Amino acid sequence: MQQFIYPAIFYIDEDETKVYFPDLDISTSGKNYDDAYLFAKALLKTYFMYVVTNDFDFNFPSDIADVAAKCGKNEMALLVDAIIAPADVKAFKKSSK
Repeated sequence: MQQFIYPAIFYIDEDETKVYFPDLDISTSGKNYDDAYLFAKALLKTYFMYVVTNDFDFNFPSDIADVAAKCGKNEMALLVDAIIAPADVKAFKKSSK
């Protein structure tokens, strides 16, 4: 089992909450913080499923304090994690064919 933990920046844009992973240059959004957090976890898991199954390189996570220091007035840095089990990788490989 592998666990990936990355800092993400959460911010409100118009009527939705956006999430950006600066180390990975990927983003998602939700209608509120709860939805955005769940979508961020799903995005991170999908991202790393792709990375793991294709043996790609990836950026290591920045320190949360460094990311938080760069946040603007209406932004908040949170850690988001994704856990990938061997069965997840097997199912992902099967569905990708």
